[in-house]
Amino acid sequence: MSSDFEAYEQDFGTITAEVTNKIGRIPKLSGEEKTQLVLNVDKQLEEVRELLEQMDLEAREIPIQSRAMYNSRLKSYKQEIEKLEKDFKRSRIAYSDEVRNDLLGDDASSSENQLIKLREERAHLLDNTEKLERSSRRLEAGYQIAVETEQVGQEILSNLNSDREKIQRARERLRETDANLGKSSRILTGMLRR
Repeated sequence: MSSDFEAYEQDFGTITAEVTNKIGRIPKLSGEEKTQLVLNVDKQLEEVRELLEQMDLEAREIPIQSRAMYNSRLKSYKQEIEKLEKDFKRSRIAYSDEVRNDLLGDDASSSENQLIKLREERAHLLDNTEKLERSSRRLEAGYQIAVETEQVGQEILSNLNSDREKIQRARERLRETDANLGKSSRILTGMLRR
């Protein structure tokens, strides 16, 4: 079984090396060529994710005494994929030197700092968008919990109100019974005197 895992590792290494190379080339391209390379990298990243799933399945079949080593390797591969995916995102929005020169003219060297800043801002914006999406999901989950809690609270209040009414009715019955017992006691006392 570990030989299958190692075979998957070799495939993983080969594909990730290709992907890293292609990610480095993406900003230098434009038009249809860039689009095709982006699609190709996307497809290869999907293959790598599938390889990771296979490796995960294989690691579960490995005897417990060896499993920790394979799990730590698998964890580092997952981190590598996350880094590759971030690099891929950034490379898709990066401009090539030709595009930069077209946009900025021959004055590109003086404006290079602006372009670097623009790239950093764009990457920062992507990160913030991801954070916002995660926060929105958390807020939705929190709102759902609040709604469920409110429903439970309403049910409890309704039950308490029902119990209060029952207690009040029982108290009234006790008063009536007490009054009736008082009458009976007076009647019996009167009968005893006669």
